[in-house]
Amino acid sequence: MMGIRWMRRFGMLIGIFLMPMSFLFAVPADSLSRIKFFSFEEQPGFVFKSNKFYKRDNLAMKNAGFANAVHLKYGFQFAPHTSMAKIFPGSYQGIGLGYHTFGFKEELGNPSSIYIFHGARIGTVSPLVTFNYEWNFGLSFGWHPYDARTNIYNTVIGSKVNAYMNIGAYLAWTLSRHIDLNTGFALTHFSNGNTKFPNAGVNTGALKVGVSYFFNRNLGMKSQAAIDIPDFPRHFSYDLFLFGSFRRKGIFIGNDHVAVPKKFAVAGFNFSPMYNWSYRFKTGFSVDGVYDASTDTYALDSAVGAKSSGYSTQFGYPPFSHKIALGLSGRMEYVMPYFSINLGIGANVLHKGKDLKGLYQVLALKVNMSRDTYLNVGYNLQNFKDPNYLMLGIGYRFHNLYPKIRKD
Repeated sequence: MMGIRWMRRFGMLIGIFLMPMSFLFAVPADSLSRIKFFSFEEQPGFVFKSNKFYKRDNLAMKNAGFANAVHLKYGFQFAPHTSMAKIFPGSYQGIGLGYHTFGFKEELGNPSSIYIFHGARIGTVSPLVTFNYEWNFGLSFGWHPYDARTNIYNTVIGSKVNAYMNIGAYLAWTLSRHIDLNTGFALTHFSNGNTKFPNAGVNTGALKVGVSYFFNRNLGMKSQAAIDIPDFPRHFSYDLFLFGSFRRKGIFIGNDHVAVPKKFAVAGFNFSPMYNWSYRFKTGFSVDGVYDASTDTYALDSAVGAKSSGYSTQFGYPPFSHKIALGLSGRMEYVMPYFSINLGIGANVLHKGKDLKGLYQVLALKVNMSRDTYLNVGYNLQNFKDPNYLMLGIGYRFHNLYPKIRKD
């Protein structure tokens, strides 16, 4: 009981501090289907030592250590009286801004990020405590990329702009009608999707501590358990997705990994029959076609010749038939109110290129544009470790029998 009273008093103090912000969103709570909130969050943590740069091979000759990030977020969740709240319990989404430090300002910079986020409830610990997940996806700016003359120690980031990805889990402690305290952990990854060398990336692990202020939450609102939603019709739908991007290529000459000095085009399609099991889950398979202009690129001169010429290596490129492939992959998809996350593992069954052997993995975020169309931001990885290429494009869903649910 003492703990609950302390939590509520703490919530009242924070609420008084943030109260002026509520006037920006002052609307009667019972007239809204969306509960709006504002969050401030800090993520103190550490940098994973996944590259020699983090092990004293840097300007300061120090090991990687402390990292930190601060975040400002604005979002909304569906009110308990809505159908969406019953289908997606505790689901929320919004936009955020972040500022990141890694302890290597001269070489890496202190980048800022802008991103979309989504989270939802995993389970309920008590009437005032829930266990939630959250992911962030966006872009980060303000990096100091590798430069052969001015930033030679930075062997991890080659772009001024990089992707930002974050996933975490946390406990949300309800302190009052307006205030939640959030405590948990998060993992973060920065990279450029193999569009520029180097691309070793930056990875961090961190604690997650934050406060959320809800402008129009009513804790006594009618439970969503009483809401009647239509039964879900299980069915097959068919996703056709077209994508394109470009990539960089590195090849080994002797023991040295040498970057090919050109960009290579990538294009392809996925056709995916998916069985819709419920409002939130699909499984199926995909026929995956790809054209990768970098496949089987090779060095024309020997390793000794390349070293003597300062790596001014000449490269050879195989015919078109070595650059195309057709693969099959198993897929699963988690559906959210505005997004879906698609995971796949497969192998190319028709190909000539030796670089196209082995397993490939797909991670994709689908952003709904309409009921049947979506934007796709995805990444293809080979053998669970080698970066391949980005998958940026648009998709269309055929035979979509997903029920139409009002969001109010």
